[in-house]
Amino acid sequence: MAPRAHMSSGRLSQGLLLLWVLLGTGLCHTDAMTTSFGQDAGTSPPTAMSNGTAQPMEGNYTYITRKCWDYFVDLMRNVTTAELCEWKVISRPYSELQDCLESWADHLNYSYPNALAEQYIFQSHHLYFHNCTLEHPVYFDPPEDVLLAMIIAPICLIPFLVTLVIWRSKDGKAQ
Repeated sequence: MAPRAHMSSGRLSQGLLLLWVLLGTGLCHTDAMTTSFGQDAGTSPPTAMSNGTAQPMEGNYTYITRKCWDYFVDLMRNVTTAELCEWKVISRPYSELQDCLESWADHLNYSYPNALAEQYIFQSHHLYFHNCTLEHPVYFDPPEDVLLAMIIAPICLIPFLVTLVIWRSKDGKAQ
């Protein structure tokens, strides 16, 4: 699993160094191929689009993001179907996935957000959160003509009401 802490000193963590050593010796080789995820994808992670000329850095990031995805899937196994749309329950696994993708991109000097990270985020929404609807209605701003009428009406009433109060107070003193 990928460490979550950001390294402020800029030094690579021991886990990253071990991963680079394994990748460099060929013991831990990943083969990136083109796939798309659909309804039957299950919990399989999206894979990087590649034409066979991928940079070594992209291969490292692809392998690490797969580990981030596996960790997310493992965390989501503890969430029941009834709890899938409760932010208090899913915020930790979702944030872990996002932090993992972002921190490893930062460690590898890989741009973030990137296409692979976006695929993982979309995959998580597609698999786990696609049936979530808002319980409370979302309120939108009224159309501009209605909003303008709601703003101008009180502004125009103020001078009329001030005039009415002054006129009535003068009329009352005369009696």
